[in-house]
Order: sequence, then C-alpha cells, then structure tokens
Amino acid sequence: MKHAYEISMSLHHAGDLSVSALVEELRLLTVELEKLSPSLHQWLLTGDTRDSALLYDVYASNTATPSALAVLENRLKDEIDPRIISIWNGKEGHAAASLRIMARPDPHLSLVTFVGRPQSFSPDWNLVANVVAQSAAIWAPQYVSVQSNGYAEHKVFQDRPGVGWMLYLPKVLTTQQAPEARALTPVMSKDETGKDAQIGTIIVSVTDEPFSDENPEHVKSANAIEIRLVDQDLLPRFTDL
Repeated sequence: MKHAYEISMSLHHAGDLSVSALVEELRLLTVELEKLSPSLHQWLLTGDTRDSALLYDVYASNTATPSALAVLENRLKDEIDPRIISIWNGKEGHAAASLRIMARPDPHLSLVTFVGRPQSFSPDWNLVANVVAQSAAIWAPQYVSVQSNGYAEHKVFQDRPGVGWMLYLPKVLTTQQAPEARALTPVMSKDETGKDAQIGTIIVSVTDEPFSDENPEHVKSANAIEIRLVDQDLLPRFTDL
C-alpha cells in the first residue's frame, strides 16, 4: 500500500458533548482501529509543536488519562460549538495517523475523520469494514466513507459522498440495488426488544486488494456504484444531511 486512507463520517450528535464523553467515543473507535496496524496502539494529544504533541497519552488501561482530560478541559473551556478534539499516534511518515472529532450540538452536523498513512492502515477490507461498523454503532452517522488519497477528484457527484473503497449508509440494501458492489456487509444492532436488527449496509467496491484511486478499474467500480445509487435516490446530497 502506498496511499494514505481516510475514513470520514457525518452525523447528528444527539449525546453529551462533554470532553469526557467525546474522548470516550474516540476511545471506542481506537479499539477497532488498533486491529488495522501495530502503529495504532498508542494515542497522544496533538500540540502546537512536536515536543508538546508527545507529552500526553490520551488512554491507559482502556480509559482516558486524567492528564489528557485536564488539558482538553482547559483547551475547550470557552469552545462549545464546535468542540474539536484531535489525537494522533505519535508516528511520522508512512506510519502516521490521526483521529479528529468536530462535535456540534444537534441539529448541526458533526464530523469524525481518521487519516492513516500506508503503515497505519490495513490491506484487509474486512478489518476496515469492522472499523466502519464500529463507527456506525458509536455515532449512528448519515454515512461513513473510506477512500484512498485523491479519490475525491474521481467521484461522479461532487455534492454527495463518494463510494471509494467502501461506503456505509443507514439503509438495508440488497444486491439488486447495488449489483456492481463486490460485497454488501450488513451492520447490525439491538432494537428496543433486544433483538438483532440491521441498521445499515457497508457497500464495498474492491475486495481482492486495497482500493487505489490510481487504478482505473477501482475508480470505475466505485463510480458505477455511485451512479446506481443515485438512480435509485439512495445516495444523499450533503445539503440534505
């Protein structure tokens, strides 16, 4: 793999926007992210300089560290809308990765973005799909997209999310609705009665190798899915989110 990858999502954050709540939401995602690469084991607060960005571990023993929470409480004490928390894995170059939430009170949109360089990502689409499914469980987003660096220029509709490597939509989709997809992975959750219920679908454009925006066949596959979804009014416009 030679590309950086981005996992991005848009959501209405209906829950608590306290620092501790947001840091815990990010922690839940880092548990699944760690399975993508050994370089995603440690997470640090970002800082204005490299030295300051290496000072504070965000998590220890599956919980937020008191020092990181104290620093963030001080940083965000006057910032209510939006509240932005950024963390990184302390690596540079091909092993670098970052995770960021820009949280706003509902009904405004909040954004979560993970950027991973080649050594901090995985060529296994199943592992990446598990991260997407975990994102859906944490935030109930309107969409989650996974794209290699540069795919945004190739997507068919600039006013809508692109399929890229994979796209989660909070809809139950069938192979008849997306026949060009290489895989359709259901995302499950518990309903009010405690029974398993499908809350969405991950549409995967490439399964035999990592997606690359430099591969014309990969781009063609993703584009075909986008056109199919728009024809059925299944791919939302950003303005409708």
